[in-house]
Amino acid sequence: MQSLALIETWPVSAAAAAVVRGDGTVVGTYGPVDRTFPLASVTKPLAAYAVLVAYEEGAIDLDEAAGPAGSTVRHLLAHTSGLAFDEHRVTAEPGVRRLYSNAGFEVLGDHVAKATDIPFAEYLRQAVWEPLGMTATALEGGGSPAKDGVSSVTDLARFAAELQAPRLLDPRTVAEAMTVQYPGTKGVLPGYGHQNPNDWGLGFEIRDGKAPHWTGASSSSRTFGHFGQSGTFLWVDPDAELACTVLTDRAFGPWAVEVWPGFTDAVLQEFRRP
Repeated sequence: MQSLALIETWPVSAAAAAVVRGDGTVVGTYGPVDRTFPLASVTKPLAAYAVLVAYEEGAIDLDEAAGPAGSTVRHLLAHTSGLAFDEHRVTAEPGVRRLYSNAGFEVLGDHVAKATDIPFAEYLRQAVWEPLGMTATALEGGGSPAKDGVSSVTDLARFAAELQAPRLLDPRTVAEAMTVQYPGTKGVLPGYGHQNPNDWGLGFEIRDGKAPHWTGASSSSRTFGHFGQSGTFLWVDPDAELACTVLTDRAFGPWAVEVWPGFTDAVLQEFRRP
């Protein structure tokens, strides 16, 4: 596990990591994997998964109206509703630009809560965390489904296994979530500038040909996942049949831009099957 030990060289006080194969086997861990860290935007894929459970349960439809006029659940999941980053303010027509939006995920949470008559934090617990055994994961204070999650590497490894071999969702729904929504849409990838296109699935960012990017140079174009401003990330590379999650106690910044891609390349080199 030489690749995972690279986190020892990072300018952080604490970090933990895990690598999970496509069959759900955890093949490597490092650091305090049971410690709870703030997730920041790595909360979003967890929230998106709960939205997809609500869709499969028939509580909502992906193409029903939600958010600003003309917007749908699908638009909100794909960051194309037109809502601003952190304000419930419309800045574009739906489907026109990829406007990364915390506000959009807060609208999603409210929409699912209204449709199910269950507070979204509780729905998230019942729909995703509890069945996967994610006992260390929560929305702090029932907060924002965009950014207020806390979790451990042990728990996120369970989620990474679910993403690769779904038990809670039909695999066809998961495949749709990892498929580019509104292809060709431009936008800003936070921390990495303008991307054309800025591809996104249903709550999951899709690597495709983005450059620069937080995953590795050897990551496949089908790699999907999310990173968070608290210095956290989770990616799944379907071609390599591997997933990796890292949680740290230092906010995202130039240090992460520098070390994360090389770390990912080292993980892929060490754990990818011949």
